[in-house]
Amino acid sequence: MSEGKKMTSSRRHHLKSVILQIAANWLQQETVENAATKEAYMAERCSAPDMSGDQAALMEISKKLHLALDKLDEERYDCESKVQKADKEIDDLKLKVVDLGGVKKPALKRVRMSADAMLKALLGGKHKVTMDLRSNLKQVKKEVKEDAGEAAGDWRKNIEDKADRKKMFETS
Repeated sequence: MSEGKKMTSSRRHHLKSVILQIAANWLQQETVENAATKEAYMAERCSAPDMSGDQAALMEISKKLHLALDKLDEERYDCESKVQKADKEIDDLKLKVVDLGGVKKPALKRVRMSADAMLKALLGGKHKVTMDLRSNLKQVKKEVKEDAGEAAGDWRKNIEDKADRKKMFETS
């Protein structure tokens, strides 16, 4: 395909359906081949037992089959334990990779939320909280200076006013 032209959606859909048909055929062939190999393996490894003979011969055959089953059970258990051990190692290595790579913090989005909505989200719906901060403030009387020109010129009086103000805030 050239860089300038894009594939049409109908062409893309057609190609996708063709690829899926080919993959389905491959899967079907693979299942048939697996069944054939399983059949060949079973014929090679497990021949049909000879049931003709007396009771002692049949007892001997059944003992052999039980021994073979026990051996297969042991092998199956060993394989399962190896797989579990390998899975645990893989998980540990994945954790080490994450630790070595460091945890990347996602970029946070700024959420515009009022203080009331934030408190409601944090505390839940049953707590009614209002963030009217002005209602909680202490009312302070403003002192009016007698003469603005006199206070600006006399620096000692200005310092005494500030000292009185400081005492007012320290006592409360």
